[in-house]
Amino acid sequence: MKKVITYGTFDLFHEGHFNILRRAKELGDYLIVGVTTEQYDETRGKLNIVDSLDERIRNVKATGFADEVIVEDHLGQKVEDIQKREIDIFTVGSDWTGQFDYLRDYCEVVYLPRTENVSTTLKKSRSIIKLGIIGSGRIASRFASEAHFVSGVHVTSVYNPREESAQSFASRFGVSAFTDNFDAFLQSVDAVYIASPHGTHCEYAKKALQNKKHVLSEKPLAFFKKDAEELYALARENKCVLLEALKTAYCPGFNQLLGLARSGVIGSIRDVEATFTRLTNDGGREKEDEVFGGGWTEYGSYVLLPIIKLLGKDFEDVQFSSILAPNGIDLYTKASFKFKNGLALAKTGVGVKSEGQLVIAGTKGYILAPSPWWLTKEFEVHYEDFTKIDKYSATFLGQGFRYELSEFAYLINGYGERSYKFTAGESIAMADVMERFMSHRKKFMESQ
Repeated sequence: MKKVITYGTFDLFHEGHFNILRRAKELGDYLIVGVTTEQYDETRGKLNIVDSLDERIRNVKATGFADEVIVEDHLGQKVEDIQKREIDIFTVGSDWTGQFDYLRDYCEVVYLPRTENVSTTLKKSRSIIKLGIIGSGRIASRFASEAHFVSGVHVTSVYNPREESAQSFASRFGVSAFTDNFDAFLQSVDAVYIASPHGTHCEYAKKALQNKKHVLSEKPLAFFKKDAEELYALARENKCVLLEALKTAYCPGFNQLLGLARSGVIGSIRDVEATFTRLTNDGGREKEDEVFGGGWTEYGSYVLLPIIKLLGKDFEDVQFSSILAPNGIDLYTKASFKFKNGLALAKTGVGVKSEGQLVIAGTKGYILAPSPWWLTKEFEVHYEDFTKIDKYSATFLGQGFRYELSEFAYLINGYGERSYKFTAGESIAMADVMERFMSHRKKFMESQ
Protein backbone atom coordinates (compact mmCIF):
# COMPACT_ATOMS: atom_id res chain seq x y z
CA MET A 1 0.00 0.00 0.00
CA LYS A 2 1.41 3.39 -1.05
CA LYS A 3 1.02 5.99 1.71
CA VAL A 4 0.73 9.70 0.96
CA ILE A 5 0.86 12.58 3.45
CA THR A 6 0.07 16.28 3.08
CA TYR A 7 -0.25 19.20 5.48
CA GLY A 8 -2.03 22.51 5.56
CA THR A 9 -4.03 25.06 7.47
CA PHE A 10 -7.17 24.54 5.32
CA ASP A 11 -8.69 27.78 6.59
CA LEU A 12 -11.77 29.11 4.78
CA PHE A 13 -11.96 25.79 2.95
CA HIS A 14 -12.23 26.39 -0.80
CA GLU A 15 -11.97 24.71 -4.18
CA GLY A 16 -8.18 24.90 -4.15
CA HIS A 17 -8.03 22.89 -0.93
CA PHE A 18 -10.48 20.37 -2.34
CA ASN A 19 -8.39 19.92 -5.49
CA ILE A 20 -5.13 19.53 -3.56
CA LEU A 21 -6.65 16.75 -1.44
CA ARG A 22 -8.14 15.05 -4.50
CA ARG A 23 -4.79 15.11 -6.32
CA ALA A 24 -2.96 13.96 -3.21
CA LYS A 25 -5.32 10.99 -2.88
CA GLU A 26 -4.70 10.07 -6.53
CA LEU A 27 -0.95 9.71 -5.81
CA GLY A 28 -1.41 6.59 -3.65
CA ASP A 29 -3.68 4.25 -1.76
CA TYR A 30 -3.86 5.82 1.71
CA LEU A 31 -3.93 9.58 2.40
CA ILE A 32 -2.98 11.14 5.73
CA VAL A 33 -3.77 14.86 6.13
CA GLY A 34 -2.08 16.97 8.78
CA VAL A 35 -4.05 20.04 9.90
CA THR A 36 -2.05 22.73 11.71
CA THR A 37 -2.99 24.25 15.06
CA GLU A 38 -3.49 28.01 15.39
CA GLN A 39 -0.45 28.23 17.67
CA TYR A 40 1.82 26.44 15.22
CA ASP A 41 0.52 28.56 12.35
CA GLU A 42 1.51 31.68 14.26
CA THR A 43 5.02 30.42 14.92
CA ARG A 44 5.54 29.65 11.24
CA GLY A 45 4.15 33.02 10.21
CA LYS A 46 0.63 32.17 9.05
CA LEU A 47 -1.71 34.97 10.11
CA ASN A 48 -5.40 35.83 10.12
CA ILE A 49 -6.72 32.29 10.67
CA VAL A 50 -10.55 32.46 10.74
CA ASP A 51 -11.86 28.91 11.26
CA SER A 52 -11.25 26.90 14.44
CA LEU A 53 -9.10 23.77 14.35
CA ASP A 54 -12.18 21.58 14.84
CA GLU A 55 -13.97 23.21 11.92
CA ARG A 56 -10.94 22.88 9.65
CA ILE A 57 -10.63 19.18 10.50
CA ARG A 58 -14.34 18.64 9.81
CA ASN A 59 -13.99 20.31 6.40
CA VAL A 60 -11.06 18.05 5.46
CA LYS A 61 -12.96 14.93 6.56
CA ALA A 62 -16.07 16.03 4.67
CA THR A 63 -14.24 15.73 1.33
CA GLY A 64 -13.96 11.96 1.77
CA PHE A 65 -10.36 11.97 0.47
CA ALA A 66 -8.58 11.69 3.82
CA ASP A 67 -8.18 8.17 5.21
CA GLU A 68 -6.71 9.65 8.36
CA VAL A 69 -6.48 13.19 9.80
CA ILE A 70 -3.77 14.18 12.26
CA VAL A 71 -2.86 17.46 13.97
CA GLU A 72 0.45 19.23 13.25
CA ASP A 73 1.58 21.30 16.21
CA HIS A 74 5.37 21.66 16.16
CA LEU A 75 8.40 22.23 13.96
CA GLY A 76 10.05 19.02 12.81
CA GLN A 77 6.87 16.97 13.00
CA LYS A 78 6.86 16.26 9.25
CA VAL A 79 10.08 14.24 9.47
CA GLU A 80 8.75 12.42 12.54
CA ASP A 81 5.44 11.55 10.87
CA ILE A 82 7.06 10.39 7.62
CA GLN A 83 9.38 8.01 9.46
CA LYS A 84 6.87 6.80 12.04
CA ARG A 85 4.11 6.16 9.51
CA GLU A 86 6.39 4.82 6.75
CA ILE A 87 5.24 7.40 4.21
CA ASP A 88 6.03 6.91 0.53
CA ILE A 89 5.06 10.36 -0.83
CA PHE A 90 4.95 13.81 0.76
CA THR A 91 2.97 16.37 -1.23
CA VAL A 92 1.94 20.04 -0.98
CA GLY A 93 0.91 22.79 -3.38
CA SER A 94 3.28 24.26 -5.94
CA ASP A 95 3.42 27.61 -4.12
CA TRP A 96 5.81 25.84 -1.73
CA THR A 97 8.04 24.47 -4.52
CA GLY A 98 11.56 23.77 -3.28
CA GLN A 99 10.89 24.47 0.39
CA PHE A 100 10.41 20.83 1.34
CA ASP A 101 13.12 19.27 -0.79
CA TYR A 102 14.96 18.28 2.40
CA LEU A 103 12.27 15.61 2.89
CA ARG A 104 13.58 13.75 -0.19
CA ASP A 105 15.98 12.03 2.20
CA TYR A 106 12.94 10.23 3.67
CA CYS A 107 10.41 9.83 0.85
CA GLU A 108 9.34 11.09 -2.57
CA VAL A 109 8.33 14.79 -2.64
CA VAL A 110 5.64 15.98 -5.07
CA TYR A 111 4.53 19.60 -5.59
CA LEU A 112 0.98 19.73 -6.91
CA PRO A 113 -0.34 22.49 -9.21
CA ARG A 114 -2.46 25.06 -7.41
CA THR A 115 -5.97 26.05 -8.43
CA GLU A 116 -6.00 29.51 -10.01
CA ASN A 117 -8.51 32.30 -9.37
CA VAL A 118 -10.05 30.90 -6.19
CA SER A 119 -12.49 33.58 -5.06
CA THR A 120 -15.04 31.92 -2.77
CA THR A 121 -15.03 29.26 -0.11
CA LEU A 122 -17.18 26.16 -0.32
CA LYS A 123 -19.34 27.86 2.28
CA LYS A 124 -21.15 30.34 0.06
CA SER A 125 -21.51 32.90 2.85
CA ARG A 126 -17.76 33.45 2.89
CA SER A 127 -15.47 34.99 0.34
CA ILE A 128 -11.75 35.26 -0.25
CA ILE A 129 -10.22 38.67 -0.90
CA LYS A 130 -8.98 38.87 -4.50
CA LEU A 131 -5.96 41.15 -4.26
CA GLY A 132 -4.30 42.90 -7.19
CA ILE A 133 -0.77 44.31 -7.03
CA ILE A 134 0.00 47.65 -8.70
CA GLY A 135 3.65 47.66 -9.67
CA SER A 136 6.08 44.81 -10.16
CA GLY A 137 9.38 46.07 -8.77
CA ARG A 138 11.46 45.32 -5.70
CA ILE A 139 8.85 46.08 -3.02
CA ALA A 140 6.08 44.26 -4.91
CA SER A 141 8.31 41.18 -5.15
CA ARG A 142 9.00 41.15 -1.42
CA PHE A 143 5.30 41.60 -0.69
CA ALA A 144 4.23 38.79 -3.03
CA SER A 145 6.68 36.41 -1.36
CA GLU A 146 4.85 36.86 1.94
CA ALA A 147 1.24 37.22 0.81
CA HIS A 148 0.50 33.50 0.98
CA PHE A 149 1.13 33.59 4.74
CA VAL A 150 -2.11 35.53 5.26
CA SER A 151 -5.24 33.39 5.27
CA GLY A 152 -8.21 34.52 3.20
CA VAL A 153 -6.21 36.63 0.73
CA HIS A 154 -5.20 35.53 -2.78
CA VAL A 155 -3.06 37.59 -5.14
CA THR A 156 -4.91 37.15 -8.42
CA SER A 157 -3.60 39.89 -10.71
CA VAL A 158 -0.72 42.29 -11.27
CA TYR A 159 -0.78 45.62 -13.13
CA ASN A 160 2.10 47.50 -14.71
CA PRO A 161 1.86 50.05 -17.54
CA ARG A 162 4.65 48.01 -19.13
CA GLU A 163 2.92 44.70 -19.83
CA GLU A 164 6.14 42.72 -20.19
CA SER A 165 7.08 43.64 -16.60
CA ALA A 166 3.68 42.54 -15.33
CA GLN A 167 3.95 39.27 -17.25
CA SER A 168 7.41 38.53 -15.86
CA PHE A 169 6.22 39.20 -12.32
CA ALA A 170 3.15 37.00 -12.74
CA SER A 171 5.33 34.17 -14.00
CA ARG A 172 7.77 34.45 -11.08
CA PHE A 173 5.12 34.47 -8.36
CA GLY A 174 2.44 32.24 -9.85
CA VAL A 175 -0.08 35.05 -10.32
CA SER A 176 -2.72 33.99 -12.82
CA ALA A 177 -3.44 37.35 -14.49
CA PHE A 178 -1.38 40.34 -15.61
CA THR A 179 -2.28 43.45 -17.57
CA ASP A 180 -1.35 46.97 -18.63
CA ASN A 181 -5.04 47.98 -18.68
CA PHE A 182 -5.76 49.63 -15.33
CA ASP A 183 -9.55 49.73 -15.70
CA ALA A 184 -9.72 46.03 -16.53
CA PHE A 185 -7.36 45.31 -13.64
CA LEU A 186 -9.63 47.10 -11.15
CA GLN A 187 -12.69 45.22 -12.33
CA SER A 188 -11.02 41.88 -11.64
CA VAL A 189 -10.09 42.43 -7.97
CA ASP A 190 -11.63 43.28 -4.59
CA ALA A 191 -8.64 45.18 -3.25
CA VAL A 192 -5.30 46.55 -4.39
CA TYR A 193 -1.80 46.82 -2.97
CA ILE A 194 0.04 49.83 -4.40
CA ALA A 195 3.78 49.27 -4.80
CA SER A 196 4.46 51.64 -7.69
CA PRO A 197 6.89 54.63 -7.63
CA HIS A 198 6.20 57.14 -4.84
CA GLY A 199 4.72 59.86 -7.01
CA THR A 200 1.97 57.57 -8.33
CA HIS A 201 0.57 56.29 -5.01
CA CYS A 202 -2.02 59.01 -4.54
CA GLU A 203 -3.52 58.84 -8.03
CA TYR A 204 -3.70 55.05 -8.09
CA ALA A 205 -5.34 55.04 -4.66
CA LYS A 206 -7.88 57.63 -5.77
CA LYS A 207 -8.89 55.67 -8.88
CA ALA A 208 -9.18 52.44 -6.92
CA LEU A 209 -11.35 54.03 -4.22
CA GLN A 210 -13.56 55.65 -6.86
CA ASN A 211 -14.14 52.12 -8.15
CA LYS A 212 -14.97 50.99 -4.59
CA LYS A 213 -11.86 48.86 -4.15
CA HIS A 214 -10.08 48.56 -0.82
CA VAL A 215 -6.58 50.06 -0.86
CA LEU A 216 -3.35 49.13 0.88
CA SER A 217 -0.76 51.66 -0.30
CA GLU A 218 2.96 51.77 0.23
CA LYS A 219 4.21 54.84 2.01
CA PRO A 220 4.10 57.74 1.48
CA LEU A 221 0.41 57.56 0.63
CA ALA A 222 0.41 61.27 -0.23
CA PHE A 223 2.86 64.17 -0.32
CA PHE A 224 0.27 66.83 0.47
CA LYS A 225 -2.15 67.03 3.38
CA LYS A 226 -5.17 67.91 1.26
CA ASP A 227 -4.59 64.85 -0.94
CA ALA A 228 -4.47 62.54 2.07
CA GLU A 229 -7.63 64.11 3.48
CA GLU A 230 -9.38 63.64 0.14
CA LEU A 231 -8.40 59.97 -0.06
CA TYR A 232 -9.66 59.12 3.42
CA ALA A 233 -12.89 61.03 2.78
CA LEU A 234 -13.35 59.07 -0.45
CA ALA A 235 -12.73 55.80 1.41
CA ARG A 236 -15.40 56.67 3.98
CA GLU A 237 -17.84 57.71 1.27
CA ASN A 238 -17.43 54.44 -0.63
CA LYS A 239 -17.20 52.28 2.52
CA CYS A 240 -13.72 51.09 1.60
CA VAL A 241 -10.70 50.29 3.73
CA LEU A 242 -7.74 52.59 3.09
CA LEU A 243 -4.54 51.65 4.89
CA GLU A 244 -1.04 53.05 4.52
CA ALA A 245 1.42 50.16 4.33
CA LEU A 246 3.94 51.35 6.90
CA LYS A 247 4.83 47.84 8.01
CA THR A 248 6.49 48.78 11.31
CA ALA A 249 3.15 50.07 12.61
CA TYR A 250 1.59 46.62 12.38
CA CYS A 251 4.43 44.48 13.74
CA PRO A 252 4.18 42.81 17.19
CA GLY A 253 7.48 44.08 18.56
CA PHE A 254 6.83 47.72 17.76
CA ASN A 255 3.37 47.57 19.33
CA GLN A 256 4.86 45.91 22.41
CA LEU A 257 7.40 48.75 22.59
CA LEU A 258 4.66 51.40 22.30
CA GLY A 259 2.61 49.73 25.01
CA LEU A 260 5.56 49.65 27.38
CA ALA A 261 6.45 53.28 26.65
CA ARG A 262 2.88 54.36 27.38
CA SER A 263 2.66 52.26 30.56
CA GLY A 264 4.57 54.80 32.63
CA VAL A 265 7.57 52.57 33.22
CA ILE A 266 9.88 55.36 31.97
CA GLY A 267 7.64 58.11 33.36
CA SER A 268 6.33 60.87 31.12
CA ILE A 269 7.74 60.77 27.60
CA ARG A 270 9.67 63.93 26.82
CA ASP A 271 11.85 63.13 23.81
CA VAL A 272 11.88 60.73 20.85
CA GLU A 273 14.88 60.31 18.55
CA ALA A 274 14.59 58.05 15.52
CA THR A 275 17.11 57.40 12.75
CA PHE A 276 16.85 55.44 9.49
CA THR A 277 19.66 55.70 6.95
CA ARG A 278 20.66 53.38 4.14
CA LEU A 279 23.37 53.96 1.55
CA THR A 280 21.63 53.46 -1.79
CA ASN A 281 23.22 52.88 -5.18
CA ASP A 282 24.02 55.72 -7.55
CA GLY A 283 21.61 55.64 -10.45
CA GLY A 284 18.78 54.21 -8.38
CA ARG A 285 15.38 55.80 -7.92
CA GLU A 286 16.27 57.10 -4.45
CA LYS A 287 19.03 59.32 -5.87
CA GLU A 288 17.77 60.01 -9.39
CA ASP A 289 14.11 60.99 -8.90
CA GLU A 290 14.48 64.78 -8.51
CA VAL A 291 10.91 65.24 -7.26
CA PHE A 292 10.19 62.20 -5.09
CA GLY A 293 13.67 60.82 -4.39
CA GLY A 294 15.91 61.36 -1.39
CA GLY A 295 16.25 60.24 2.21
CA TRP A 296 13.20 61.92 3.70
CA THR A 297 10.67 60.79 1.10
CA GLU A 298 12.11 57.29 1.30
CA TYR A 299 12.44 56.80 5.06
CA GLY A 300 10.72 59.79 6.66
CA SER A 301 7.51 57.84 7.28
CA TYR A 302 9.39 55.35 9.45
CA VAL A 303 11.07 57.91 11.70
CA LEU A 304 7.85 59.91 12.01
CA LEU A 305 5.91 56.87 13.21
CA PRO A 306 7.21 56.63 16.82
CA ILE A 307 7.19 60.42 17.15
CA ILE A 308 3.55 60.76 16.18
CA LYS A 309 2.53 57.65 18.10
CA LEU A 310 4.13 58.78 21.36
CA LEU A 311 4.04 62.59 21.24
CA GLY A 312 0.98 63.09 19.07
CA LYS A 313 0.01 64.77 15.81
CA ASP A 314 -0.13 68.34 17.11
CA PHE A 315 3.44 69.57 17.08
CA GLU A 316 4.05 73.30 17.54
CA ASP A 317 6.95 73.58 15.13
CA VAL A 318 9.17 71.55 12.81
CA GLN A 319 12.47 72.61 11.30
CA PHE A 320 14.39 70.76 8.59
CA SER A 321 18.11 70.75 7.87
CA SER A 322 19.35 68.88 4.81
CA ILE A 323 22.43 68.04 2.81
CA LEU A 324 21.32 68.08 -0.83
CA ALA A 325 22.80 66.48 -3.92
CA PRO A 326 23.30 68.68 -7.04
CA ASN A 327 20.00 67.42 -8.48
CA GLY A 328 18.09 68.54 -5.38
CA ILE A 329 17.42 65.24 -3.60
CA ASP A 330 18.37 65.16 0.08
CA LEU A 331 21.29 62.90 0.90
CA TYR A 332 20.70 63.49 4.61
CA THR A 333 17.97 65.26 6.58
CA LYS A 334 17.35 66.14 10.21
CA ALA A 335 13.86 67.17 11.30
CA SER A 336 13.52 68.81 14.73
CA PHE A 337 10.04 68.91 16.33
CA LYS A 338 8.74 70.99 19.21
CA PHE A 339 5.68 69.75 21.10
CA LYS A 340 3.94 71.35 24.07
CA ASN A 341 5.63 68.97 26.49
CA GLY A 342 8.33 67.34 24.44
CA LEU A 343 10.91 67.33 21.69
CA ALA A 344 11.73 64.97 18.84
CA LEU A 345 14.49 64.47 16.31
CA ALA A 346 14.19 62.42 13.12
CA LYS A 347 17.12 61.62 10.83
CA THR A 348 17.08 59.97 7.41
CA GLY A 349 19.62 59.52 4.64
CA VAL A 350 20.47 57.79 1.39
CA GLY A 351 23.99 59.22 1.09
CA VAL A 352 25.08 59.50 4.73
CA LYS A 353 25.22 56.59 7.17
CA SER A 354 24.37 56.98 10.85
CA GLU A 355 23.51 54.68 13.76
CA GLY A 356 19.92 53.61 13.13
CA GLN A 357 18.45 53.46 16.60
CA LEU A 358 15.30 54.61 18.36
CA VAL A 359 15.57 56.30 21.77
CA ILE A 360 12.48 57.21 23.82
CA ALA A 361 13.41 59.40 26.79
CA GLY A 362 11.20 59.78 29.84
CA THR A 363 11.29 61.28 33.31
CA LYS A 364 12.15 57.91 34.93
CA GLY A 365 14.25 56.21 32.25
CA TYR A 366 14.55 55.56 28.55
CA ILE A 367 13.85 52.87 25.96
CA LEU A 368 16.54 51.92 23.47
CA ALA A 369 15.70 49.94 20.33
CA PRO A 370 18.87 49.19 18.33
CA SER A 371 19.19 49.22 14.57
CA PRO A 372 17.16 48.11 12.71
CA TRP A 373 14.53 49.30 15.20
CA TRP A 374 11.91 49.49 12.42
CA LEU A 375 11.94 45.68 12.41
CA THR A 376 11.68 45.75 16.24
CA LYS A 377 12.99 42.38 17.33
CA GLU A 378 14.43 43.60 20.63
CA PHE A 379 14.68 46.63 22.88
CA GLU A 380 15.86 47.62 26.36
CA VAL A 381 14.56 49.79 29.19
CA HIS A 382 17.26 51.74 31.05
CA TYR A 383 16.92 53.55 34.39
CA GLU A 384 18.87 56.00 36.53
CA ASP A 385 20.39 52.97 38.22
CA PHE A 386 22.68 51.93 35.38
CA THR A 387 22.88 48.37 36.70
CA LYS A 388 19.18 47.87 36.09
CA ILE A 389 18.33 47.07 32.46
CA ASP A 390 15.16 45.28 31.39
CA LYS A 391 15.50 43.46 28.07
CA TYR A 392 12.63 42.49 25.77
CA SER A 393 12.43 40.48 22.57
CA ALA A 394 9.64 39.91 20.07
CA THR A 395 8.83 37.88 16.99
CA PHE A 396 9.35 39.47 13.59
CA LEU A 397 8.51 37.09 10.76
CA GLY A 398 9.78 37.40 7.21
CA GLN A 399 10.20 41.01 6.15
CA GLY A 400 7.08 42.22 7.92
CA PHE A 401 4.74 42.53 4.95
CA ARG A 402 2.43 39.81 6.27
CA TYR A 403 1.55 41.95 9.29
CA GLU A 404 0.23 44.88 7.27
CA LEU A 405 -1.66 42.54 4.92
CA SER A 406 -3.18 40.68 7.87
CA GLU A 407 -4.41 43.98 9.35
CA PHE A 408 -5.81 44.96 5.95
CA ALA A 409 -7.75 41.68 5.65
CA TYR A 410 -8.94 42.02 9.26
CA LEU A 411 -10.47 45.43 8.51
CA ILE A 412 -12.00 44.37 5.17
CA ASN A 413 -13.71 41.48 6.93
CA GLY A 414 -15.35 43.94 9.29
CA TYR A 415 -13.55 43.13 12.53
CA GLY A 416 -12.90 46.79 13.28
CA GLU A 417 -13.98 50.18 11.96
CA ARG A 418 -10.43 51.44 11.68
CA SER A 419 -6.89 50.42 12.46
CA TYR A 420 -5.74 51.78 15.81
CA LYS A 421 -2.25 50.64 14.87
CA PHE A 422 -2.03 53.38 12.23
CA THR A 423 -4.99 55.69 11.94
CA ALA A 424 -6.24 57.97 9.18
CA GLY A 425 -5.40 60.97 11.35
CA GLU A 426 -1.82 59.79 11.79
CA SER A 427 -1.46 59.16 8.07
CA ILE A 428 -2.77 62.66 7.29
CA ALA A 429 -0.35 64.14 9.83
CA MET A 430 2.53 62.42 8.05
CA ALA A 431 1.38 63.86 4.73
CA ASP A 432 1.39 67.29 6.38
CA VAL A 433 5.02 66.84 7.48
CA MET A 434 5.94 65.52 4.04
CA GLU A 435 4.40 68.62 2.44
CA ARG A 436 6.39 70.88 4.78
CA PHE A 437 9.58 69.05 3.84
CA MET A 438 8.91 69.40 0.11
CA SER A 439 8.40 73.13 0.63
CA HIS A 440 11.63 73.39 2.66
CA ARG A 441 13.64 71.58 0.00
CA LYS A 442 12.23 73.74 -2.79
CA LYS A 443 13.06 76.97 -0.95
CA PHE A 444 16.53 75.70 -0.12
CA MET A 445 17.25 74.90 -3.77
CA GLU A 446 15.94 78.25 -4.94
CA SER A 447 18.28 80.06 -2.53
CA GLN A 448 21.36 78.36 -3.91
